[in-house]
Amino acid sequence: MLHATTSTSPFALSRWAALFQESASFFQGFLYTLGLSIGSLALAMLLGILFAIMASSQNKFAQSCSRVFVEFFQNTPLLVHFVFVFYGLAIVSQGTIMISAFWTGILCVGLYHGAYIAEVFRSGIEAVPKGQMEAALSQGFSYGESMRLIIIPQAIRTILPPLTNQVVNLIKNTATVAIISGADIMFVAKSWAFESTNYVPAFAGAALLYFILCFPLASWGRRIEEANKQTYTL
Repeated sequence: MLHATTSTSPFALSRWAALFQESASFFQGFLYTLGLSIGSLALAMLLGILFAIMASSQNKFAQSCSRVFVEFFQNTPLLVHFVFVFYGLAIVSQGTIMISAFWTGILCVGLYHGAYIAEVFRSGIEAVPKGQMEAALSQGFSYGESMRLIIIPQAIRTILPPLTNQVVNLIKNTATVAIISGADIMFVAKSWAFESTNYVPAFAGAALLYFILCFPLASWGRRIEEANKQTYTL
């Protein structure tokens, strides 16, 4: 049995010291993941709100388009989207359409989570009594104005906890960009682990950085959910 302090042990102090020496690379990966998460979230929120409004409208064509979008992205793997956009488009267009790993990540993760966020917003909108929309329309508001000024503000309290969960999942799913050599946390950890054989410190460091990004959001979402429960029981 190898002792934990020997150089061959994955838990040797020298391996963890080497991790700290690579802190600059991991920090760059952290910033890359943060930028990718923000860009993906912006796209996902835009699509989520748009398709939720379409799903809640009385227009059958809009409802069908929303359903097709949601079902397609919820029932196909994110990995397939990455491969198609990054490699497939370049092959089909014979190199005329080439999207960088960063923008591929934003597009694929944004579209994928846009489908889930659309369902979150749809359920929140439908939780608002229908009489609210009818009253707004009777007062001369357009459908868009009614949604923006009356329905969505009331739905926010219901939407926030599941929306926060989707944001956390979105951040974690940005790790998929590593398969196309996006310089995120996971790619940095994988590359350094392969070069140095310091697998345990590399992926423990990556896990810590993802935890730093996700834990505050998850905790905030739980606090909102508990506050909602207390409000409903009063």
